[in-house]
Amino acid sequence: MLKSDTDMGKRNDTNEVHGTRRKPSPHDYRLYFVTDSRLHKGYSVLEQVALALEGGVKIIQIREKEMVPGDYAALISAALMLTRQHGAYLIVNDLPAIAASTGADGIHLGQDDMAVKAARELLGQDAIIGISVKTPEEAVKGEKDGADYIAVNGVFPTSTKRDLGYCPGLEGVTRICRSTSLPVVGIGGITLHNCRSVLEAGAQGIAVVTALTMAEHIPTACRNLWERLSDERQLSGSQVRKGP
Repeated sequence: MLKSDTDMGKRNDTNEVHGTRRKPSPHDYRLYFVTDSRLHKGYSVLEQVALALEGGVKIIQIREKEMVPGDYAALISAALMLTRQHGAYLIVNDLPAIAASTGADGIHLGQDDMAVKAARELLGQDAIIGISVKTPEEAVKGEKDGADYIAVNGVFPTSTKRDLGYCPGLEGVTRICRSTSLPVVGIGGITLHNCRSVLEAGAQGIAVVTALTMAEHIPTACRNLWERLSDERQLSGSQVRKGP
């Protein structure tokens, strides 16, 4: 039976929500999960988070921008209890005020959201700040302004973001990776079948939505991705980092 996010949060109400912030290692970016409550196989967002953590995911972004602020903050707080239990990181999509009020580990920004510098001033040096980019120039600016990681938005066409516009593709991933020293993840249309090509293009990891939210068994889907991403046969040097 489907449990509500509130019920799942109550099961963990003895755990501390606000704790010392940490920064992910490059390996933690290998498999990055972004939630979407519109796409599911009967699991709530909080259940998806719990199952992804069971599958070894270390960075989870809650992307529910259409949720009312009070419910969004409650969801972030409940998810934060779960990620802390697993030594994982919780990132809020946009809305720096909610990230600050809940003690989330960080925030992910788009080009039209709050500037990286302003978010850094609000959230402090310990917060994780990510920025979506489509060009090397945007990546260079993001790094200069204090971002911790770069997300190349639009590796492959995807139905989860209809306003995506230009897709940099795998060639764009390579050009952007060469422009920055920050960890880079690719996002957009990434599946079990094409995920390795994103690493082969130079990214440290992949950020996925439907590959996990629409999976019949999310932990198994995570393990399948980890196995595919950890295949050393075609990766070299620093690109090769094994999953759990």
